[in-house]
Amino acid sequence: MFTGLIEEQGTVKNIKITAEGMELTVVCSIVSDDIDLGSSICVNGACLSVIRLENNEVTFQASNETLKITNFKLLKVNDKVNLERTLTLNKRIDGHIVSGHIDCTAEFIGSKDDGFSKQFFFKVPDNFSKYIIYKGSIAINGVSLTVASINNNIFSVELIPITLKEVNLNILKKGDLVNIETDLFAKYVEKILSSKDNTSKINYGFLEENGFI
Repeated sequence: MFTGLIEEQGTVKNIKITAEGMELTVVCSIVSDDIDLGSSICVNGACLSVIRLENNEVTFQASNETLKITNFKLLKVNDKVNLERTLTLNKRIDGHIVSGHIDCTAEFIGSKDDGFSKQFFFKVPDNFSKYIIYKGSIAINGVSLTVASINNNIFSVELIPITLKEVNLNILKKGDLVNIETDLFAKYVEKILSSKDNTSKINYGFLEENGFI
């Protein structure tokens, strides 16, 4: 599990496409410390396993399923990727619970200055917009952010200067794709409510009464 607070931006050094998927080598200085072979790292929001370690170079393996769902197939050498090691439970969790399991990609459609912050707009596939709510949490390329607006399948988030400096969203161009992980709890609630065998007391009325919706 992760928090969505990016530790550093790594630089893609090598990409190798295989029959099984992709091997991705990233140069980094912080995340390469205190990890082992097999460690899980959040790379642009996707949980990947470390298969090789060499000084400050970390190589990950991404399956074909990951390539199908994420923007990894668009990565190029020298691209920047957001990196985060798994969370520990001996410090405050300042972001939100991020699983590293990408739901879909979203298209960046533009941004505008909003005081000292900047508002970024994204278009998500229609079937995923139901998981995005105003003031809810969302992870974009692994960055924990709060939804500032939602209109059908277009949503926005606000990025303050310190966040823009530390993550790779500040280099997005119109039409670029980002990895999206919607709120984990929304998907569990939907599963419970839609189950034919649901015998629990959790229903729409319960959620509304207790301030969840």
